[in-house]
Amino acid sequence: MQDCDRPRSHRLRSGRCSERGRIYLVTAVTLQRQSLFAHWDAGCACARALHAAPYESTITSLAWVVMPDHVHWLFSLDDGPLDRVMQRFKSRAARAVNVARGKRGAVWQAGYHDHAVRLEEDLRDLARYVIANPVRAGLVHRVGEYPFWDAAWL
Repeated sequence: MQDCDRPRSHRLRSGRCSERGRIYLVTAVTLQRQSLFAHWDAGCACARALHAAPYESTITSLAWVVMPDHVHWLFSLDDGPLDRVMQRFKSRAARAVNVARGKRGAVWQAGYHDHAVRLEEDLRDLARYVIANPVRAGLVHRVGEYPFWDAAWL
C-alpha cells in the first residue's frame, strides 16, 4: 500500500510516498544546526527516543546514529505513513531533549530528508554507512568509541 502526499504539500514532501514494507533512510536536523546532542544528557535523551520508537510506531528499526546536530535512521516501515512516524519521533525526542536541557522550544528543523531504499541496495552497507558517521566526521577514531548509535546486526 502506498500513501502519497498531495501535490500541494510543502516542497520537501512533494511526491513523497509511504510504502508498507519499504525500508527508508531518514535524516532529521536540529533547528539552525545547533549541536544540541553534543551534550551528554541531550544525546542520551534523543538516543532513548530512537530506541523506543519501534514500540510506539509501526516500524522495525535497523540502524541509527545521533550526531551533534542531526540524526540518521534506517528503518522498515511496517504500516502507516512515514510522516506520522517522523512526527511522533521528533515530538517525543524534542520533549525528552528539552527536559534534559531544562529548556523549552523547538529542537528540530521542519521536515526531514528521506531516501526509499531500493531492492538492490545492501542493507548492511547502509547500516555501516549510518553508524560510521561519527568516524567520518572526526568525532572518534572507531565506531565503538561513540556512544549514540545502534544497529540490528549486533
